[in-house]
Amino acid sequence: MARGPLFQNDYSPQFSGHETFPLRYGWLKKAFDRVAETESETDNRVACWGDEAIAKFGVGKNMVGSMRYWANAARIIREPAINSVETTELGRLLFSSNGLDPWMESPATLWLLHWQFAAYHKRTTWFWAFSHYPAITFERDGFIRKLNRFSKDRGWPSAAETTLKNDVACFIRTYVARQPSGKTGHDDALESPLTELGLIKAIGKNDGFRFVRGPKSTLSDGVFAYALVDFWSRFYANAATLSFEAIAQAPGSPGRVFQFEENDVADRLAVLDHVTDGALRWSETAGLKQVVRSVEISEDAARSWLADDYASRVGREAA
Repeated sequence: MARGPLFQNDYSPQFSGHETFPLRYGWLKKAFDRVAETESETDNRVACWGDEAIAKFGVGKNMVGSMRYWANAARIIREPAINSVETTELGRLLFSSNGLDPWMESPATLWLLHWQFAAYHKRTTWFWAFSHYPAITFERDGFIRKLNRFSKDRGWPSAAETTLKNDVACFIRTYVARQPSGKTGHDDALESPLTELGLIKAIGKNDGFRFVRGPKSTLSDGVFAYALVDFWSRFYANAATLSFEAIAQAPGSPGRVFQFEENDVADRLAVLDHVTDGALRWSETAGLKQVVRSVEISEDAARSWLADDYASRVGREAA
């Protein structure tokens, strides 16, 4: 997996589905609730995304399609058959009535969502941008040209120029808030919540942007550990150890997706033993820098580390 999933011969790129709308506040909760309300019904897809849902959500058909796209991308719902939709364990953990963060008030939720969007190769632009883009700074048109060139080099079916432009525009608006225009009436609810992460900053006045590498003070250790195990299970499932280089540099790795410098990754790995109750351990024995997995780690166990993050936050706020 040295070069990552975008280099697999059977990879199928995706540059659409979001209907050009970035994720908005409240969308995931609304989509999750609608699926939860209807998932006991047979063939509930139409109830979730059809005319009834359009009326319930109070938005147009394209926007309902975008809500569906982002809820699937966040892995809080899944569509296991053509006519059925159901909530996931992760979705219930976060967005149920007694969930950890149904109104997305914790930075941990935003980082977790970023991981779902950028660490999974289904969203080609997101994955390519965080795992393969070769520079720290970029301007919009140059970014589109490089993505188009990469697509042609891989021999993928040509995407329409408008499709690529819209996908890149949606990607940028996911992470970069609109610049103030001086006009009144701008609604913050129209911004993507992931703009709060500060992963990409606008620079200059000519559509210039910069990836922000370095430590991430709002990224909790439980989310990092969860992401590490998720990456490990998808790309190195049978390995009892995982090298520092893979964690820091491999496509889709925590180091890439969270835009860490190598020393930032090392700082996170140093506390893994404590965060995971010994399930993961950082080792530098015999000059080998690696994480050792002492037991099989289930998805439930990894999700429990997320719960610890929210419990810690509640404790700090109550103190």
